Amino acid sequence: MKGDQLRGHLDALVLASLAEGPAHGYCVITRLHERSAGGFDLAEGTVYPALHRLEAEGSLSSSWMRVQGRRRKVYALTAHGKAELSAQRSQWREFSALVTQVLGAQA
Repeated sequence: MKGDQLRGHLDALVLASLAEGPAHGYCVITRLHERSAGGFDLAEGTVYPALHRLEAEGSLSSSWMRVQGRRRKVYALTAHGKAELSAQRSQWREFSALVTQVLGAQA
């Protein structure tokens, strides 16, 4: 999927991947890749800034942990992040229904 198609949806995708449970950045990338059957092959340079932005706005918290012998920053949804994900999911359902209405219309 092209990067410009993700614009405006990346934060929701990252939040949804962390709804499965806390994870470090590379794990978030892997989850998105797997859950999209390979459709999302996101670069670290795309995901890590989103993680930092979401943490700065209070949607994520982070802590340092040892994962497979390496020190990694692990992110988790906060209460604010869970509420934001719920709102994003609702907005997505409404938006996608409208797009389907328009694009699915036969001319």
